[in-house]
Amino acid sequence: MKDLTVGHEAKVLVFFSLPMLLGNVFQQMYNMVDSMVVGHFVGKQALAAVGQSFPVLFVSVALMMGFGMAGNILVAQYFGAKQYDKVRAVIDTTVSVTMVFAAVMTGIGFFAAPLILSVMQTPPDVMDKAVLYLRIIFTGSIASFGYNMVSAVQRGLGDSRTPLYALIISTLLNIALDLLFVAVFGWGIAGAAVATVVAQGVSLGWTLLYLKRKNPEFAISLLRFGFDRSIFFDIFRMGLPSGIQQGLVGAGLMTVTSVVNRFGTNPAAAFSVTGKLDSFAIMPAMNISMALSSFTGQNLGAHRIDRVRRALAYGLLITLGVTCSIALLLLFRGDYLIRLFSRDPEVVRIGFEYLRIVSIAYIAQSIMFTFSGVIRGSGSMIFPMLMTVLSIWIIRIPLAFCLSSVRGTSGIWWAIVIGFLVGMTGTVLYYFFGSWQKGLSRFADCASERSSV
Repeated sequence: MKDLTVGHEAKVLVFFSLPMLLGNVFQQMYNMVDSMVVGHFVGKQALAAVGQSFPVLFVSVALMMGFGMAGNILVAQYFGAKQYDKVRAVIDTTVSVTMVFAAVMTGIGFFAAPLILSVMQTPPDVMDKAVLYLRIIFTGSIASFGYNMVSAVQRGLGDSRTPLYALIISTLLNIALDLLFVAVFGWGIAGAAVATVVAQGVSLGWTLLYLKRKNPEFAISLLRFGFDRSIFFDIFRMGLPSGIQQGLVGAGLMTVTSVVNRFGTNPAAAFSVTGKLDSFAIMPAMNISMALSSFTGQNLGAHRIDRVRRALAYGLLITLGVTCSIALLLLFRGDYLIRLFSRDPEVVRIGFEYLRIVSIAYIAQSIMFTFSGVIRGSGSMIFPMLMTVLSIWIIRIPLAFCLSSVRGTSGIWWAIVIGFLVGMTGTVLYYFFGSWQKGLSRFADCASERSSV
């Protein structure tokens, strides 16, 4: 556990976010390795199938991601306020919500996979592989739900290293199993899915075991269901808007994917590859955003708004420096990276066209994520949801349909850029002029009492 209310803000932010960044690099490698292996050993249809699966899986965990974020913020705030009984109640309630929701979503996702892929206009030569991959992943999705829940709790407690250690081990295992099941055993796309499920199970087991041994007072058991009604309503109040927001992001990605699918298998495969590169490009900003949420939660619990403002400034400097470097790399050498997944000339051409256009948006997206980290850390969840509706559903998707009819796939890429620019502008304006600082009052009385002792 780490107290984020002391120490130089930049140093605390970097050292807290770095393990999360490395952890997310390894987490992204689950799907990325699947794509690389099936792209080279099975074909571009399998590569496209993995890409079709991603937005479906994203939607399936979106609401749970919102509850996890709420649990993370509540744990951080109560931990910063030294209210450890409340920390325990938040953990137990979060576990209960996660397990019930995971069981429901697993059943729905398994049986609804063919219908969802049909609605997405998945190319016929990709459909069977995508259904098979999705069903296997959904069967083992309890591991993914559980890992994300445990990691959210640990970040709230100031521990961002344990999830990293788990992911390093499980990612290396995933790579080995991918090669064994697909390249050696010839199981095709099913082998890639099984490898991912097994590896995610290992990451969940590691995080649970480590937390139990190092911090037994906050140990998590997936078989112990605790429930605090007031905590549940706090989680629901904070988590539902964020979950809806993530769900809208995933559903928006599914809709954009359906627009891309109208142009055939080659654009679908290229969009699958660029989605992986997108994830790496925006990852530094995402992790600084998550670190800022935990940092803001603890420091608001300690009533230290001055530290929050300084941390935001440092966070912007870090994310802009790293993101600009990545954007330049993808802008001028992105075609080399696409060839790691597929050597099909048309797939490479379409993917590189995407990167030359969308890399402009990475900077705007990074600024938006950084400001959003502070806003969410204050407990303000409604505005990020509304901004998602505006940038994706009012701007990006209508423009994707309109511009693609005139400019083809490049019109879709420009719609993505414009959507992020709108999202960045709205988020920055809300930070300076919005009502998010009302979250300061929640622990003000507690902070005053401690200072008077």
